[in-house]
Amino acid sequence: MPIDIDALSEAELVDLNHRIIERLRVLHQLHAHQAMLKFSIGDRVTFEDGQGRTVEGTLTRYNRKSVTVIGADGRHWNVAPGFLRKADQTATAKTPSIILLPKR
Repeated sequence: MPIDIDALSEAELVDLNHRIIERLRVLHQLHAHQAMLKFSIGDRVTFEDGQGRTVEGTLTRYNRKSVTVIGADGRHWNVAPGFLRKADQTATAKTPSIILLPKR
């Protein structure tokens, strides 16, 4: 169904714009959710931080558009699931599976 945007009024164009933006939000959330389904809570994952360093940690929580990962150093990271990779199982076998969390 083609839309002739030249024939639309300003109010109709604004309404169309709002509908397009909402549809894009839904699609982005859908893609993030599909990417999250590739991982489970407790999975060992890796990703690159802002400086390009590889961070390894454990996935601990699903958020709306991201997941929470606790790194080996205890830092909490909120990461978009598209940036995650499953950690190499041979490398993670050498690391302990217990993470000490600081008291709140």
